[in-house]
Amino acid sequence: MPTDIEIARQATLKPITAVAAQAGVPDEALIPYGKYKAKIDRDALPEGGKQGKLILVTAINPTPAGEGKTTTSVGLHDALNLIGKKSLLCLREPSLGPCFGVKGGGAGGGKSQVMPMDEINLHFTGDFHAITSAHNLLSAMIDNHIYWGNALELDLRRVVWRRVLDMNDRALRQIVGPLGGVSNGFPRETGFDITVASEIMAILCLATDLEDLQKRLGDIIIGYRRDKTPVFCRDVKADSAMTVLLKDAIQPNLVQTLENNPAFLHGGPFANIAHGCNSVIATTTALKMADYVVTEAGFGADLGAEKFMDIKCRAAGLKPDAIVLVATVRALKMNGGIAKKDLGEPNVDAVRKGAVNLERHIENLNKFGINPTVAINHFFLDTDEEIAVIQEMAKKYGTDAVICKHWADGGAGAEELARIVAEKADKGAPGFKQLYPSEMPLAQKIETIATEIYRAGSVSISPAVRNQLKQWEEMGYGHFPVCMAKTQYSFSTDPTQLGAPDGHEIAIREVRLSAGAGFVVAIAGDIMTMPGLPKVPSAEGIYLDENGQIEGLF
Repeated sequence: MPTDIEIARQATLKPITAVAAQAGVPDEALIPYGKYKAKIDRDALPEGGKQGKLILVTAINPTPAGEGKTTTSVGLHDALNLIGKKSLLCLREPSLGPCFGVKGGGAGGGKSQVMPMDEINLHFTGDFHAITSAHNLLSAMIDNHIYWGNALELDLRRVVWRRVLDMNDRALRQIVGPLGGVSNGFPRETGFDITVASEIMAILCLATDLEDLQKRLGDIIIGYRRDKTPVFCRDVKADSAMTVLLKDAIQPNLVQTLENNPAFLHGGPFANIAHGCNSVIATTTALKMADYVVTEAGFGADLGAEKFMDIKCRAAGLKPDAIVLVATVRALKMNGGIAKKDLGEPNVDAVRKGAVNLERHIENLNKFGINPTVAINHFFLDTDEEIAVIQEMAKKYGTDAVICKHWADGGAGAEELARIVAEKADKGAPGFKQLYPSEMPLAQKIETIATEIYRAGSVSISPAVRNQLKQWEEMGYGHFPVCMAKTQYSFSTDPTQLGAPDGHEIAIREVRLSAGAGFVVAIAGDIMTMPGLPKVPSAEGIYLDENGQIEGLF
């Protein structure tokens, strides 16, 4: 089988104007960025009366064996179109950091990719650069305000706004600046996060329009005074200029799949420290244009799906009509204790043992009132006996487990999944419910997620953290949802505890208020907001060949 980039290079793409016409985007609403990608001017779209069905794709906990959530999202979208349904795909944009680090790009794989794959993974339409610039403009204006007298009386020890860069660079996690004497400002401890961890990224993905965007930007808390009262972005008068920098980035991006079906790629917040979903604007726009909208939530269902439903759906008034839960035989064997090097060997017992991870996710998704459909993302070494274990377990929960071969066959390999999911989406999800009500106290929301979704036996919240949560409630933020920040690899805070651990302790070591985004971040375990590169980063294998074509992307 050729590599992803080799498959992408063999594709015959339609001009973006033809893709737009297929999606129902009129010429006046299309803003081309070259031949094969464009932005959509939502103000120029016709008023749509329809409301399509929303299909969420989520997965078991990620492993090095691979699950293929984005690949399945693309394959399902192509399959829906193949069986005569009008579908639109809504995905996040990839970050440069993982692309050059260890994870690789985020454009799908095999014959289920979004195109142009290389441009999507590298710079794309510049949205992340605009977010980086807007974030760092605020950083510069904060330090400038302090330099010119600090009229707002910001406590230099309590400035919480850092800087960002869309690259993995551990050397920038904690720094001291500005240095160099009086002319450069007052030295203080600060640091960098990766762009996808910026609150501005989360804001862009939850805002409904430019007016809402500017309001949310103004609501960002940049730091505190000595009396611990907050100072906001609007106080340093940065919100309007930041909005100017983001005026194009807020418009959804239109691309196509390998099978020339339209796809929106927009936004890309981290899933383990933010809500991990594509933009509300892209999703709501797509729902007015298509009968079915396929979208995904980052990492496993314990992080991504929970945040999709408790944060994104709550903010935007959305609800999924159907859910797809992606699993692979390989990943379940790894959850069953098999080393990566031995995953090619048939092992029914390991699949059965590891299937507890899939079982846990099905149980959790049922708590939201939706029974998922299991998509078995097929690898050629999978045996019938191993697949039968997954199907048997899914049947126990009254759901379907469908073999999907979209990686090798494109949309044709996911037709059965498409028919089942479309039928379920048509019926809707009248029993949909969120995990907790908005009026529940913040500490209780944290405890509810930890016990109901992560199956913790105890939740440790220090008195200092509880006092902070109570203070935020008194400030009017008690209705905010909670965004849990923890490892994506386990239900616990220990990434090595695979399968379905329970009875463990979830210790909340810190909470952060994202007042502009509209949620409280609760940090459990060791979470990095600025990743580092591995010993052998993917960047070492990325190069231009003699014809000027990019090699090494995956």
